[in-house]
Amino acid sequence: MIDAWILMAVCGTPLVAGACLAVLGQRGLAPDLNVAFSFLTFVAAMLLAALTVAHGPSFALGKLFFVDPLNVFLVALTAFVGWTTSIFSRPYMRIERDRGRMTASRMRLYHSMYQLFMFAMLLALTTNNMGILWVAMEAATLATVLLVSVYRTAASLEAAWKYFILCGVGIAQALFGTILLYLAASRQLDGGDALLWSSLNAVKASLDPTIVSLAFVFLLIGYGTKVGLVPMHNWLPDAHAEGPTPISAVLSGLLLNVALYAVLRCKVLADGALGNGLPGRMLIGFGLVSVLVATFALFRQRDVKRLFSYSSIEHMGLMTFAFGLGGPAATFAGLLHMTVHSLVKSAVFFTVGHAAQKTGTQIMDDIRGLLRVSPMVGWGLMLGALAILGMPPFGVFASEFLILTTTMARLPWAAPFLLLALAVAFAAIFARVQAMVFGETSTAKVLEHRPALLPVFVHLGLGLMLGLYVPPYLAEWYRLAAAMIAG
Repeated sequence: MIDAWILMAVCGTPLVAGACLAVLGQRGLAPDLNVAFSFLTFVAAMLLAALTVAHGPSFALGKLFFVDPLNVFLVALTAFVGWTTSIFSRPYMRIERDRGRMTASRMRLYHSMYQLFMFAMLLALTTNNMGILWVAMEAATLATVLLVSVYRTAASLEAAWKYFILCGVGIAQALFGTILLYLAASRQLDGGDALLWSSLNAVKASLDPTIVSLAFVFLLIGYGTKVGLVPMHNWLPDAHAEGPTPISAVLSGLLLNVALYAVLRCKVLADGALGNGLPGRMLIGFGLVSVLVATFALFRQRDVKRLFSYSSIEHMGLMTFAFGLGGPAATFAGLLHMTVHSLVKSAVFFTVGHAAQKTGTQIMDDIRGLLRVSPMVGWGLMLGALAILGMPPFGVFASEFLILTTTMARLPWAAPFLLLALAVAFAAIFARVQAMVFGETSTAKVLEHRPALLPVFVHLGLGLMLGLYVPPYLAEWYRLAAAMIAG
């Protein structure tokens, strides 16, 4: 058993931080408080991870919370990226305030909602109750709607409403799927146990397959909307492009992972109840379509944040495909890809944010010669783009290579489509980024504050390390989680 106070520290710290920053979020010390609270959350998450490695899966507060190898590494990853993003956010949002895009009330809203967003994601990851998981995902949606609209421009308000409506429809379908899951479980379990994932997992083989299959369809479409799977993806590019760049980083790097985690929890139950491979085939279908549609959409983008948001759809589709493919190797690769994508894509958005602040625009044709204007930002963007495109020896290459080789062995007809998509994505993104970095500069130095580039190179360094060496404890997490997901 994990002591309840550790989980309370993981989930409670951002909740307390949100309350404090709702009062103090407009003051000069608010960015530092945001960083400090995020660091405390990360420390608590690492302590939780260490105890899970030492003692294995466990419950807390009765059976309300459940920690196992699948969610504990995501908790640690979420807390880490949340902390580094808060470091990046400190100078970035001060520049936005100095340029008049943020007022005192908006800064207070931004800081408080950032912490409440972290709380909702950590709650979703650690709860054992499928109903609370749905509530946490809805809370994360509401928090990010406010964050996307924080600039109060016409474009940001439109993006926020689009996000709210589409994800609201999706989350309503997830609620219906949860109700159906409860209906199937109520014949085997009593009362509140019918929504506990651990209890459902214990009796999944005896659940009514007809009800569970229908429930999984609604859950996949509902939570898949939050993942950004095609055709439920239309909210994602707008939300990334119009919200503050730190929010774009955590949306791509964290929220999409949490939504995919919810899908995986549901897939484990559906696999056990159905035994016919239907959940895996559905994930393969949605994943492959998402990869192809997002890849060919890259050529039409002119906004750099929209470009990398479509890249996120592509990579989430690739992860979904890998988890649908099943088996230890593909599932291991999906978990590794989930990790390195979070690290690298957040680093890419960090550099994109600084580049956009230097030029005053997000239009790629107007961003040129970053290497001369700011060599560190330029190199960060170039290395980040190469990393996310799967250039060796970065970790994205290792995970994509493992996914491709497994596909060739288990589903050979799909391998050419994946190879085509990866080649098209490389051509589309590399051509744009190399012009932004090495092109003839027309950009003046307008950045008043020193950018926070340490998180960029820390993330890229970790992404490089995972391409060369996966620490044994992390590899063991992946193997245990892969065994559970693959069944």
